Amino acid sequence: MGAALCASSAALPGPAAVAAPDDVTSYAFSDDVRTVQAATGTTGAAGLEPGATYRSSLSLPSPTASEGQSPDDNQGQGQGQGQGQGGETEGEVAKAYFRLELDDVSNVYVAVTAIPRAGSKLTVGDGISVSVQDADSTPCSRDSAIVGASKSPQPITAWGARELLQGRGACHGAGTYYVIVERTRTRAGASAGTGAGTNAGTDAGAGSGTRAGAGEEPWELEIAPVSEPALTKAVATSVPEEWDSATPTPPTGTPVAVRGGAGFAKATAVDQGVWRDEIVPGQTLFYKVPVDWGRQVSASVDLGSADKDSGYVVDALDMTLYNPVRAEVKDASVGYGGRQKSAALQPVPPVRYVNRYASASATKALRFAGSYYLVVHLAAQVGERFGAGPYGLTLRVRVGGSVQAAPGYAGRSAPRGFFDVGPRDPELSAGPGLTSGDASGGRGASDGDPAMKAVAVGGIGAGSVLLAVLGAWTLTARRRATAQMRANAQNPTA
Repeated sequence: MGAALCASSAALPGPAAVAAPDDVTSYAFSDDVRTVQAATGTTGAAGLEPGATYRSSLSLPSPTASEGQSPDDNQGQGQGQGQGQGGETEGEVAKAYFRLELDDVSNVYVAVTAIPRAGSKLTVGDGISVSVQDADSTPCSRDSAIVGASKSPQPITAWGARELLQGRGACHGAGTYYVIVERTRTRAGASAGTGAGTNAGTDAGAGSGTRAGAGEEPWELEIAPVSEPALTKAVATSVPEEWDSATPTPPTGTPVAVRGGAGFAKATAVDQGVWRDEIVPGQTLFYKVPVDWGRQVSASVDLGSADKDSGYVVDALDMTLYNPVRAEVKDASVGYGGRQKSAALQPVPPVRYVNRYASASATKALRFAGSYYLVVHLAAQVGERFGAGPYGLTLRVRVGGSVQAAPGYAGRSAPRGFFDVGPRDPELSAGPGLTSGDASGGRGASDGDPAMKAVAVGGIGAGSVLLAVLGAWTLTARRRATAQMRANAQNPTA
């Protein structure tokens, strides 16, 4: 999966038919998800409340709806865009509108995860974009994500935001804002797969096998708005330029068995250590790692060998790191030829509130503590080349750095406590494999975890104090006994 930040001048290949494995688990939505109908314009757009999670869907526009309309008409009706100015085209677009009622003190983030059906025909550029605008069409933010070179159906996530940054941005007022979700597909993909246009009217209840037009089926959406309170006082906006950018050594040792979740809301908790799982082609697994203020997360993922090593799949294994509001931080992918392969994230800075003022997108995303997500996908094409699997998966996670004080928030987030790490998750195993210099637990005191060091020092200190008290008590008792014996010797009749 990749972010659609630039377009290549080379012609993109048409949709690839990818068979849907029978044992790929469907995306797992939040248990308390609310169903909401997407509007085709701002009028009648359903409201979203920060702290809740929503389920909706988005289709590609029908070719008849997009023909003969001006760009303004298309935007008002939420239909596809045709030729742009100068004869350029960015592909066909469908839009869905949602509404936010915001105050003038909180930052609000809205992540949208789109879920293509298993077996869909997709192109490199198939994806979504998410933007936030105020009632006067002032743009607040825009982000996009595409399926990428593997063309394998998988959940893809983009996010929008209304941020109140000191001296930056125009969306600072209270009032009505709109979240606009666009589904895009390259013109090359549309013409190669279904002719000049695409159809959106495919029955949502159709099966998930490979077939013509599968790419035009509605994509389900999970929408997760989150609010971040203001600070009690202003902070510096200068981002530290120096940080430990050396590539960390991945943990080693005996892996602990774990089962990845099937969605953000069902992500499996892991911590520092080595974790063993299994994955089948076309499957996406979700894990979450607690990362506190000042901590620095790194991860790598290993894919086991297959029974044969003939052929090759581009971007077969992909791992993406997302922050607590599901904004992408870093991505790593690797091709697969049947032999074991490994993909590692590039080093990222520590988590700091001030990172939001950085220029680099990866650093900007590391702006708050909480659960960071590792999302691993194995391309469906691996099954066609090397068999249905399952394939062995090894996840190596390291959390370094020193815990720093949290910023002084003036209120509560929604959901409550969203940017708190809190106590260690009880779901975590007590002993993931680490190097011999690490503790056996997921967060070893010998690996520099300040919290564990504090516990260890506190335990030693408490024991020392107890021994000192017992020693003093014993000494006092002995002195009293000696004095009494002397008194009795001097006055035997007392």
